[in-house]
Amino acid sequence: MSEAIKILLADDQALVRGALAALLGLEHDLEVVAEVGRGDEVVAAARRSGAQVCLLDIEMPGADGIEVVGALRRELPGCRSLMVTTFGRPGYLRRALEAGAAGFVVKDTPARQLAEAVRRVHAGLRVVDPELAAESLAEGVNPLTDREREVLRVALTGGTVAAIAARVHLSAGTVRNHLSSAIGKTGTATRAEAARIAQERGWL
Repeated sequence: MSEAIKILLADDQALVRGALAALLGLEHDLEVVAEVGRGDEVVAAARRSGAQVCLLDIEMPGADGIEVVGALRRELPGCRSLMVTTFGRPGYLRRALEAGAAGFVVKDTPARQLAEAVRRVHAGLRVVDPELAAESLAEGVNPLTDREREVLRVALTGGTVAAIAARVHLSAGTVRNHLSSAIGKTGTATRAEAARIAQERGWL
């Protein structure tokens, strides 16, 4: 019998980690060797445990899952990343794949399918939730520039243009230009709407 595939689980919700570990532990060829609750703990834990596949949530403290994918790719290129997230947003899918994720599935994926996704990713294949893939193609590429994304992320917390400018170290006029451009690209009327739409689409 071949050796079990070593898995690391990264999710900030302990209940979710426990459920995933229990489900995957039922498979004879899969073994959960590490669990972490923060994105910035993944690389070190993967290195220590010899994990071959990391199951990553997107929204975690320390570093988000998409940042973690990039870090794993740089520091442990032999370790494969599979996003397992509640946030099935097309923009997240595209960004995760661009960062180097080998797969992207949502948390309500049936246990048998999730186990099969782990095996396929470990074998060097790519696994993507088909509905999300279709949505991603329909929505197209994220139209926002890095600066527009940065400004909108701060705009999500409210505050004046001057306050946003101070946070991102730009002039108020430049911030207004970025916000105006982002409003146009998202087809919205206000910066609050633009930020909300961009977040819903996974563009931030």
